[in-house]
Amino acid sequence: MKTMQQETNINDADATMDEINEQTENMKQIQELLSAPIGAAADFDEDELEAELEELEGAELEEQLFQPAITTPEASVHVPARRPTRPVHTKPTPEEELAALQAEMAL
Repeated sequence: MKTMQQETNINDADATMDEINEQTENMKQIQELLSAPIGAAADFDEDELEAELEELEGAELEEQLFQPAITTPEASVHVPARRPTRPVHTKPTPEEELAALQAEMAL
């Protein structure tokens, strides 16, 4: 202990404490920055957003109103009877593969 006290002087201890305090302050600043909202999300004005939404909805409504109406003639269209289609081969599910493998191993 005597040797440690002789090797350590007050200036070294003071400098070490200053470094610790500086690093603590840096960590506080970093934590404040990280706890702040990302981007400009906190700067949005709800009234402004609501007005923009109404404007977009109005533009969409106008677009729908000005599109020509599409009508389909009912009696003039002849739809041929559907032919039966071949069953489509589907990939077996993992459960089916497992059952097939178990049956194969039981032989």
